[in-house]
Amino acid sequence: MQTAQAIQIIGTQRSGSNMLRLMLNQLDEITAPHPPHILQRFFPLLHIYGNLEISDNFFALVDDVCKLVECNPVPWTCVTFNRNEIINRCKNNSLIEVFRVVYDLKAESENADYWICKSMINVKYAAELEESGLQMRYIFLFRDGRDVACSFKKAIVGEKHVYHIANQWASNQKACIELEKNIEESRFLKVSYENLLHHPKKELKRICSFLNIELKNEVFDFYHSEESRNTAVAGKMWENVARPILKNNSNKFKTELTPMEIAIFEKQAGGVLQQLGYTLENSGILNGTPFTENEVKEFNNENYRLKEIANLSADPDGMKLREKQDLLLKEIQKRNTKKTVVSFG
Repeated sequence: MQTAQAIQIIGTQRSGSNMLRLMLNQLDEITAPHPPHILQRFFPLLHIYGNLEISDNFFALVDDVCKLVECNPVPWTCVTFNRNEIINRCKNNSLIEVFRVVYDLKAESENADYWICKSMINVKYAAELEESGLQMRYIFLFRDGRDVACSFKKAIVGEKHVYHIANQWASNQKACIELEKNIEESRFLKVSYENLLHHPKKELKRICSFLNIELKNEVFDFYHSEESRNTAVAGKMWENVARPILKNNSNKFKTELTPMEIAIFEKQAGGVLQQLGYTLENSGILNGTPFTENEVKEFNNENYRLKEIANLSADPDGMKLREKQDLLLKEIQKRNTKKTVVSFG
């Protein structure tokens, strides 16, 4: 089978990416497994493996990537990973190639023409993805950052103070906007989460046209799928994917954030909000001067406190499902590189 075409969803988490993933996964031409965040997790660890041109080192990387996928909280069905086969299929000894082959194998197991990676933070690795020659198509899924803040405040993962969420959201959106400037129009599509909620058929038709795929009504039954059920039971932060489209799931910040929180978010990310077509509340609570060192220190302390509370109240079943991946990554970080991996030659 020919190499499947790669699709990367980019943006910021808590923007409806799991819903979109599950919708598109309903199409026979597409496989869209839950992401184990291969690039995000392994790029910072690459130094541990040493020179990847040395076969033992590259095998260790391939083996660890496979283990990460194999203990994903939402299982990858229909596919098994033969480490030597993956090595043989890699065009070069790089993390990007391992990433590609793993997703290609998933696509082949389902006779799919496309695979989707929903690890939205991969926009940070767009330069590496582009240099690899993958010729990915990018779907930039964006949501009002103030609603993203509401969602992160309730989630197990991520920042918890609106100051930090605003900075992260703005940084991610800017990276996506910059990427759009530097690649062909035929490989980049912007999708508003709000439009997806309110005009799902129109937006899905536009997405399918971008991918040269026929839209089928099965996409709207995504919440009945096995993949949706598996995702929903893997953690409370994904439970909405087992429900139909929540058409009222926008502008929640107006009732869930305080006026001061809205003002802080808009001070940090107002320009990007406007660039993406959102209207500011213009509360006028804050002037244009930057936050002081003491104010930022207070935000940091509050962010830390809220993260601790989130950890204590985390769904134990969901935490248990993620535990294997966490233990694997900790084990890799603790390795004595001289003993377990051949050093740089």
